Formats: sequence, C-alpha cells, structure tokens
Amino acid sequence: MNFLQMDKFDTKVKNLFFLIFFISFFFFSSTFVYAQKSYTIVLDAGHGGKDPGNEGNGYKEKNIALKVALIVGDELKNDKAINVIYTRSKDLFIDLWKRGDIANTAKADLFVSIHCDSHTSNAYGAGTFVLGLRGNKKNLEIAKRENAVILLEDNYKEKYKGFDPNSAESVIGLSLLQEENLDKSLEIASLIQTNFTKSLKRLDRKVKQDNFQVLRETIMPSVLIELGFLTNKNEGRYLNSKAGQQKMGKAITNAIKNYVNHLKLNTVVEVLKDEENFKNNVEYKIQIASGKNKISTKPYNFKNLKQVQVVKVGSYYKYYYGNAYEYKEVLKALKIAKEKGYSSAFIVAFKSGEKISVKEAKKMQ
Repeated sequence: MNFLQMDKFDTKVKNLFFLIFFISFFFFSSTFVYAQKSYTIVLDAGHGGKDPGNEGNGYKEKNIALKVALIVGDELKNDKAINVIYTRSKDLFIDLWKRGDIANTAKADLFVSIHCDSHTSNAYGAGTFVLGLRGNKKNLEIAKRENAVILLEDNYKEKYKGFDPNSAESVIGLSLLQEENLDKSLEIASLIQTNFTKSLKRLDRKVKQDNFQVLRETIMPSVLIELGFLTNKNEGRYLNSKAGQQKMGKAITNAIKNYVNHLKLNTVVEVLKDEENFKNNVEYKIQIASGKNKISTKPYNFKNLKQVQVVKVGSYYKYYYGNAYEYKEVLKALKIAKEKGYSSAFIVAFKSGEKISVKEAKKMQ
C-alpha cells in the first residue's frame, strides 16, 4: 500500500468513525431523553373509611374500588416508565379536595378515580366520565351522588366555597378548569371504555362528561370510572368477585398502558424533529380532508384528532394529521386516523417543505 492509498484508507476510517459516532450519539441521546421521562399515574379508590359509598345488595363500593385500584397499580408498577401513586391504599376516609391535591402535588400525568354505581332500577353496565358541563339529567344525578361525600368532610363549606352537592344549580355552575386537558381525558376514557365493552363484553354506558368534584380538583387529564351497578344482583356479584375485579382491573391497566405509550411516542417524535437533517429533510403526514372552505383545526372539528394542520393549495384547503420522519411511524398515524373514521385518509410526503411522492421519499431514506 503506497502513501496515497494509506491516506485514502485513513480518510475512509475517519469518515466511518465519525459516522458511527454520530449515529451512536443520536441513538443514545434519543434513548436517554426517552428513558428519562417517567409518567406518574394517580389511582383514586373512591370513598373509604366512614364513607362506604353505595351498598347495593350488601356490597360495599369502597372495598371493591380499593381492590380494583390496587390490582391496577400492581400491574402498572411492572412498567419502569410508570410511577404509581394511590390516594389511599387502605380503608381510609380521604377528603375530595385532598385526592386532587395528592395528584397536583405529584404533578401527575393522569388521575383515575374508581367507583361503583347504583340505581333504583335494575340498571347495569360500565361507564367512564370526564369533567364537563354537558350532562343530561341522569348523569347529573350520578354526579350529585358522588359529590355528596363533601358533606362528611370537616369545614366543607369553607373548602368548597359554598358548593352544595345537592343543588343542580351548583353542579351545573362548576367552571371547566380542565379545558386544556379535556382532549387527553377523552382519549384515556375512550380507551378504558373500549376495553370494558369489547374485551369484557360489558354493557356500554359510553364516555360522558359531567361535574364530579374529585375531577374538578385536579389539573391534569382525569377520568372517573363507574365499574358497574352494585344494585344489580348479577353485576354486583361479578364486581365483588375476585375474578371480576381482576378482569376489570386488567382492562383499566391495558388502557392506561396504551395511553402512556401514546405519550411516549409523542416524546420520541419531539426528539426526532430535532434530527430532521439526518433524515434528508423528508417528512410524512396524513391527508385526512380537503375542501374549499377553511375550517378551524380545533380537535372537535376533526373527531378529536390533535395538531391537525391546514395548508392552502390553489383554491383548496388541505388538512394534514401527524408529523413523522420515518415511514413506519406515519403508518401508526394513518391507523389512528382511520380508526377515527377517516377511511379515505392517505400518506403524503414532503422534502424541505415541497411535496414529493411517497415512493421518492422512501428511496431517500
């Protein structure tokens, strides 16, 4: 090997070394950012202590709620990225304001309150609630029952500033402090409800919005779960059984894990955005709609899809969902869009802001 060949060889070695170093740095730095993020889930077993909750057919809501909460927590603790906090892990009475305070102090990513329902009829089925003002009369009665525990707290008039849990006016007049978290609350509620109805075949009582005080006290995405009706003999027996509690707990656990995985994916996407040049400036999106009228990109206009973008092309407005730098990631976004009802959604690609064919984009990578 002559000097010229050696020089070329050294240059190749150096280039290879820097390439390996760059890829390794990108991989490990991304992994570090991803791994460092932990997600705090607060599990709230409803009622407790001097407040038994409803006692349909002799079953105690406080006991069932606690057992299910502990099952969920034990399962979630197996994920190193999840930190579990209980508002109570024993038969204790905890003020509603304190339950929210526990979650707020911990800067939780999600608050899940677990309850059992009751009714004068033979009603049955599982339901999930998020904080809201749009509730019908039936939902209002449920909210009033769950909020009635306020009356058992010391100095409740001072703590809740005159809030009367038996007054429809007070319930309806609650402010939506969680407006910015509503979309995420609806997302996790939908995942939970889907698991109840599709995996466990429970009657679907839908995801609903109402004014539970325990949700009002929190400042993060929050849901309240009604596992079922203890006043229904069959359902009460099921919820009071170890097998029933395990199944309901598993359904909630899987939904929370799915929700956390979505949060993880968003974290990774944020890291990948900073490495756009590494991907030749190629970006994938999902086109979900187009038309001559411009529509606000708020989630409620697009079936709760978040971060929808609008671009004017000629006389048409095109609406895009998702923002990925790898083809396999945009496939996940496409699946989500289709699950939301955009059956004709399709993948588009851009390079440095200019639209190119998906085939060309894949070749570049």
